[in-house]
Amino acid sequence: MESRKSQRRLKIKLRIRKKISGTSTKPRLSVFRSNTGIYAQLIDDFSGVTLASASSREVGAKSVNKEASKKVGAKIAEVAKSKGITAVVFDRNGYLYHGNIQALAEGARESGLTF
Repeated sequence: MESRKSQRRLKIKLRIRKKISGTSTKPRLSVFRSNTGIYAQLIDDFSGVTLASASSREVGAKSVNKEASKKVGAKIAEVAKSKGITAVVFDRNGYLYHGNIQALAEGARESGLTF
């Protein structure tokens, strides 16, 4: 049985996904947060392909905090630049734009991605 919190997040996630979609020139930056890590992917929804990904494990972070999230944002921006991607659509995946999600977005913006 799912908790009310996860049901609420799923409802918000579906509402967001109705409105946004990624293309090959402007992919969707999808964020997933767990208790042990934070993950970011650049997704082309028309082709159904993940173009790039980054995680807190790749960055070498032991725990999830704002510093690690900011590094993941910088890493995904670096990988995106190497593939010629400069603009993305941000998908917070039902999470509040606060804390680690906000730090990841700021790290990506500081490294050159435009939302």
